[in-house]
Amino acid sequence: MTKQERFQFIPTRLAGLLVVDRKPILDERGSFCRFFCSEEFKLAGLRKSIAQMNHTCTRRVGTVRGLHFQYPPHAEYKIVTCLKGRILDVAVDIRKASPTFLQWHGEVLSDENRRSLLIPEGFAHGFQTLTDDCEMLYLHSSPFEPSAEGGLHVADPKIGIDWPLAITHISERDRSHAFIDSVFEGIS
Repeated sequence: MTKQERFQFIPTRLAGLLVVDRKPILDERGSFCRFFCSEEFKLAGLRKSIAQMNHTCTRRVGTVRGLHFQYPPHAEYKIVTCLKGRILDVAVDIRKASPTFLQWHGEVLSDENRRSLLIPEGFAHGFQTLTDDCEMLYLHSSPFEPSAEGGLHVADPKIGIDWPLAITHISERDRSHAFIDSVFEGIS
């Protein structure tokens, strides 16, 4: 199997946002799956190297985390993967001049489907757990910068995310994100 066969990059209706299918090698022992290859991800649009990796564990079904983003010059690409459990991963286009400004795309990611979401700069990101005990791995192109952090409210009607479950848990920080007003123009 060649490197080109290890990943399939599937475009979404939001330019630059890609679903990544990882292609495992299976045999009687189990499986082997390449998680990341800088050469192949560069060909798919990742223009920066990976600078930070984060791992989260979310215990309860229905929990929502997000919608987070970093303002420039600390904007980042993210590669988001669910290592255990099942989630609805959501990316919201907040690029100022984008024809899909404030539109969102959701993708079910799970340990079974081996999918990831490649989220470019200019998107807010969040997810809802669809099972208990979800583990997520994030690869970031920029280190986290607290002074550049931004967030959108997960229930903002201007975005209109259709969360599949009732939101059972959300952090106080995420609950306190403001709704979009006429001042918010997105990021460039």
